[in-house]
Amino acid sequence: MTLKPIFLIVPAIMLSIALTADAKGQSPSAIPESTRWHIEDSHSIRWDIGNDIPHYDHIEMSGEQVSVVYRYGVDENGAFAMERSIIWPMLRTVPNDTHASLTVQFRDSFTDGIRAEGSPLGKEKVEWIRLDGTLTVSSTFAGGSGIMMERIYFPSPTRPAVCEKYTLTNTGDKPVLLEIPAVLNRTETDPEYGTEGSYRLIAATQESTDRSYRLMPGESVSFNASIQGLKTPQVEMPVDTDRELEERRAFVSGITGTLVLDTPDPVLNTMFAFSKLRGAESIFRTRGGLMQSPGGEAYYAALWCNDQAEYINPFFPFLGYEKGNESALNSFLHFARYMNPEFNYIPWSIIAEGYDSLGAFDRGDAAMLAYGATRYALEMGEIWIAETLYPLITWSLEYCRRNLDGNGVVKSTADELELRFPAGDANLCTSSLYYDALLSAAWLEEEMDREYRKDGGSGKEGSAAKAESYRKQAAELKENIEKHFGCNMKGFETYRYYEGNDLLRSWICIPLVMDIFDRKEGTVKALLSPALWSENGVYTEEGTDVFWDRATLYALRGIYASGCRDEATTHIQEFSRHRLLGDHVPYAVEAWPEGNQRHLSTESALYCRIFTEGMFGFRPTGFRSFTLRPQLPDGWDRIELRGIHACSDQSFDIKVRRSGEKLTVTVSIDGKVSAKYRVSNGEQFSIDMENL
Repeated sequence: MTLKPIFLIVPAIMLSIALTADAKGQSPSAIPESTRWHIEDSHSIRWDIGNDIPHYDHIEMSGEQVSVVYRYGVDENGAFAMERSIIWPMLRTVPNDTHASLTVQFRDSFTDGIRAEGSPLGKEKVEWIRLDGTLTVSSTFAGGSGIMMERIYFPSPTRPAVCEKYTLTNTGDKPVLLEIPAVLNRTETDPEYGTEGSYRLIAATQESTDRSYRLMPGESVSFNASIQGLKTPQVEMPVDTDRELEERRAFVSGITGTLVLDTPDPVLNTMFAFSKLRGAESIFRTRGGLMQSPGGEAYYAALWCNDQAEYINPFFPFLGYEKGNESALNSFLHFARYMNPEFNYIPWSIIAEGYDSLGAFDRGDAAMLAYGATRYALEMGEIWIAETLYPLITWSLEYCRRNLDGNGVVKSTADELELRFPAGDANLCTSSLYYDALLSAAWLEEEMDREYRKDGGSGKEGSAAKAESYRKQAAELKENIEKHFGCNMKGFETYRYYEGNDLLRSWICIPLVMDIFDRKEGTVKALLSPALWSENGVYTEEGTDVFWDRATLYALRGIYASGCRDEATTHIQEFSRHRLLGDHVPYAVEAWPEGNQRHLSTESALYCRIFTEGMFGFRPTGFRSFTLRPQLPDGWDRIELRGIHACSDQSFDIKVRRSGEKLTVTVSIDGKVSAKYRVSNGEQFSIDMENL
């Protein structure tokens, strides 16, 4: 049998625009009193289908050569609905720009031709749906056949294919004759549409012939299917779905099994696990090396100074994920290609697998690069990585210094929102990032000097002077940030985002994240006030209903850092319950109304950093040293992070316990306590792993 699937080829940017248009005028759903989903285990949630239908949702999953957005749901009759938007980032289309990944909508089902006793399966009733790194659906069918079907959907970890596994079980008390047709369909794309000519799309079952089974009561039978995208000519290789499923589950288990968050709230623990997965899976093996990319049916085989350099690259060393760390280093080196002696701004995006760039103006990207690269170099703890990134770091810092205006803050045309909202000639975010980068650069200079002095070396020339200079520049910049941006906004002693700004903005949280606490009380009150805070997090600007989760995630991290741990906990619990167990699950999203709340991957890294850098207050100060500033919420007796890899040559655990009016913090390696500290809640202290 030949299935006739609908292969609708749509440029990703067109699809994105269409979704945005559909969302306009429709406010995202409010947080329900009861949630649709519930937690099954550490990285699994389940929706038991009740009367709350129809309901539809979308989730993105990725592998090295493919990404897929599953638009799934249960209709008013209880039947399952599925449409797959499949993206092949390395099948480039014309023009070869940011959005030039071959994108196909596949709507048909591999189960339509199945017969039980010569008839269709009957009326479907979905029993439950599970998300655990795969999408699994369990259904029963009316009509007397007694057939139950389980569907499993997931992307191949390494191949340009999405895979599907179907298992049918006879739950009745009589034998059932089951007929499962084979499917094979090939489609060639228009050669003028691809940068390398025509691409071949193959939708097929793994079995090449029709099959019949006499299923006895309690017996099951499985069949597999896949949808591949290949260059022409390229050898077609059968997809072993069972093996691909094993590899996908092994990947999920590996990611969720390291850097484990353990708090008294299982919602936070589970969303942390899901967030690690989303950030780590969205890495593509391109001609330009491994590239972590945002996704969202629009952004693949490409890099951004904010998404990669600022948001996720400083997180990967915590996770200890080899591909993540390699992709981070690769991204910095791609941007380093654009350094120039004239100190013209670096493009904000590397696109087309590294073979082109984008960036019509300066968004403060040098500050993003310096901030991310210094933290990444310290956390990785390898002198060769520091030496590799040193030219980019020093160039980026010098670029920012040369762009200080008459008020001593950094000029830029825009910020990462790229003129969607005004940012003036100098914005608070860029200067705050530069401030933090200067402090990290001072530690990096000293650490490189220590490495060079080992075994009788002469040290790194000029390191002491450079470290002193960076700290002096940072101190001056901090004063200038206060003088230029600090002000009373709508009764809150906080910051204006730029000169002339008269509306509260979400990015007033950025100084808190960078340990600038001069205006922490007023800033926290402003962020959590009705003017900015909503049931979907913080609004981008007072008076609008636009939200970007990245701002909410930064805000919560900053609120923890400032010591307002109970306020932060209340709001992160509410936010996480909504995102993990509500109507659009299980990740942080990009924005609304733009993008229809796409599951961009780097927002998930920002979610994790709320805990590593906010709740635990982890700040790298050397290759094997860091500071902690634990913030244990009232009513909690403990928080733990297990399997940390940053600033160490082996994984370790940090456990924080309430001990009377103090906290006991233990650092353990291989399950053995290596150090113990007794500190006040919110007190900062230093840890040197080499001396444990």
